[in-house]
Amino acid sequence: MAKWKKRNGGPRIVEVLEGALHALSTTSATPEELDKIRELLDGMRASLALGTPRPDQTWRVPPLAAREPPQPRIATYSQGMHGFGHIRRNATIAHALRESGMHPVILMVAEAWQAGAIPLPTGCDCVTLPGLRAGSNGGLNSRSLDVSDAELIALRSEVIHNAVQTFQPDVLLVDHLPLGAGGELRRTLKSIRREAPTRCVLGLREVLQDPDTVLRQWSADGAIDALHEYYDAIWIYGDPAVFDPVCEYAVFKGVESKIHYTGYLDQRPRLGFAGPQATQPLANVAPAPAQLALCVVGGGVDGYALAEAFVAADLPLNTTGLVVTGPYMPAESRRRLLERAQRHPRCDVLEFLPDPVALINRADRIIAMGGYNTICEVLSFEKHALIVPRVHETEQWIRAQRLRDLGLIDVLHPDHLTPQALSEWLARDLGAPPASRSRVDVGGLSRLPGLLEELLGISASAVSSGSVPSWLK
Repeated sequence: MAKWKKRNGGPRIVEVLEGALHALSTTSATPEELDKIRELLDGMRASLALGTPRPDQTWRVPPLAAREPPQPRIATYSQGMHGFGHIRRNATIAHALRESGMHPVILMVAEAWQAGAIPLPTGCDCVTLPGLRAGSNGGLNSRSLDVSDAELIALRSEVIHNAVQTFQPDVLLVDHLPLGAGGELRRTLKSIRREAPTRCVLGLREVLQDPDTVLRQWSADGAIDALHEYYDAIWIYGDPAVFDPVCEYAVFKGVESKIHYTGYLDQRPRLGFAGPQATQPLANVAPAPAQLALCVVGGGVDGYALAEAFVAADLPLNTTGLVVTGPYMPAESRRRLLERAQRHPRCDVLEFLPDPVALINRADRIIAMGGYNTICEVLSFEKHALIVPRVHETEQWIRAQRLRDLGLIDVLHPDHLTPQALSEWLARDLGAPPASRSRVDVGGLSRLPGLLEELLGISASAVSSGSVPSWLK
């Protein structure tokens, strides 16, 4: 390509291919054919600008075995859209891996607002994506930019591809969606499989949706094929004794050998990860021995009904109530909630906390929706919890029922949500806190460094020595 540039033939070839791409895009060319032409054009433009071969044709970072110490490079992806569950999960994993003996270099790819709000460890940084959200019609819409859905996904896809191509990770850890939001990972995964030694890992919470919905959605968007074609391992952050995705979901047929159950991700280390700022909200709540009833609603986009009922509930005399609304609760809903809380003598509202884990630890009772991270917090800190799960999507309802059947949480169907129902639960004598950690495997964070070593083919003795926190031993 350097010769083409000297002869001024390169620009002419690019012009011809751009014309061909435009013509094909108006005819019956397949998406795969158009993708190949786009990739060829991208490579030619880069080469003509730099006078060098395409960067993804050469692995510039020394192989892991040649590094001293063998410090792995990890890239993580979380798609955003709803609350903070996906990026918080990846951030917690990043903290755990950084504190292991490997001390990997970690690049997180996440939405800008989320990445800026979550505490990250040293040795970890972010490439940020413009925000998107799920529309009422099931499509994906831009959260802030005045661009089309297709333009937004194309922009995010380009950012992801360039970041991974430049960083050249040893492992790409993808959270939740095998092909990313709107298929935005497809190009990157194809490029990795074709040209790079990067291992690809899909990290999944234990419950996805009901089996029929998962099969329909993953069949339609090519996610099942992606499990076979692109991923070297599938890490399921759960305990199969609670819910076994391999038995429940047909989509995992044929990839069982790639699956590793980690156990739920213990949230107690976040007390150290979050730093001193995590304890600041404690100054605004009643000191012990007063009881704290805490209501959390995830990102808050659909949590107003639960928060409203909590603010209107009767609190026991020795109890203070606190609601954390989440950043995505609509402004008008948050305003009404604040007004109602001001009329309550012992109930306060916080709009958002980068990490509410110190409040979780302090709380005596928790009323919450049933997202994965919230359930992990309840199990990890062994709290009395009343879960009011989202039911229009079945994930939270399925998870809540399984844990209720184990006697670890109480569950209230949202159709039965009233201030009186919450008041009655808060007034009940619930006895000793549930011994959740002895009933459910929450050892996920302690197992992930070993799974990473196995994936990379390195041993614990080969990585740099370091102080290993007690929860990882």
